Amino acid sequence: SRTGAAGPDDTLTVLDGVDLDVAPGEVVVILGPSGSGKTTLLGLLAGLDRPTSGEIALAGASLSTLDEDARAALRADRIGFIFQSFHLIPTLTAFENVIVPLELLGPDRAPKAAEAKAKARELLTSVGLGSRLDHYPAQLSGGEQQRVGIARAFANQPAVLFADEPTGNLDTRTGSHIVEVLFELNREQGATLVLVTHDQGLAELCERRLLLDAGELVSG
Repeated sequence: SRTGAAGPDDTLTVLDGVDLDVAPGEVVVILGPSGSGKTTLLGLLAGLDRPTSGEIALAGASLSTLDEDARAALRADRIGFIFQSFHLIPTLTAFENVIVPLELLGPDRAPKAAEAKAKARELLTSVGLGSRLDHYPAQLSGGEQQRVGIARAFANQPAVLFADEPTGNLDTRTGSHIVEVLFELNREQGATLVLVTHDQGLAELCERRLLLDAGELVSG
């Protein structure tokens, strides 16, 4: 991906010639120093950004052929996200935050209201928050908020799950528990999992490790 720099004839190369295939059900971690392009690559793979050149196919769809509305619909229907900063909606309870992705599903996959509520309760219980359904994000610890984020990410039974530094804002002990919760849910649902992390313990649990350096994929 190339974006404009200070001058009209200058470009900043963020990613350069990255060629990557991720198989269905694979668990992949992207490693590299700060500024190497990890988060940019994740955003491109998820269809949040467009590359200046090259092709990206996600869950069987070529992103270059889709407009923004179609890409948003694909993400809502087939993709899950877990963020370092949780990104929960502060005015919604934990239960309501997990319901949101179910409400965004297309008409062929959207569950009935009662089914959506049951699914949200089931997911929050599975991450250890069955007694915290009605708590707002501000009433939850960082680890609890991330568990809500994990439950939300799996709500639409995604084909692909992207996680950007999922333990980055957590202490070591809490982060280890979050990793256990994440991998247990993923074993149950079988999503393709693509992570960006500096957590070596988390990286070692992944089937495949990729290294980015200065925008280039140097191993994987």
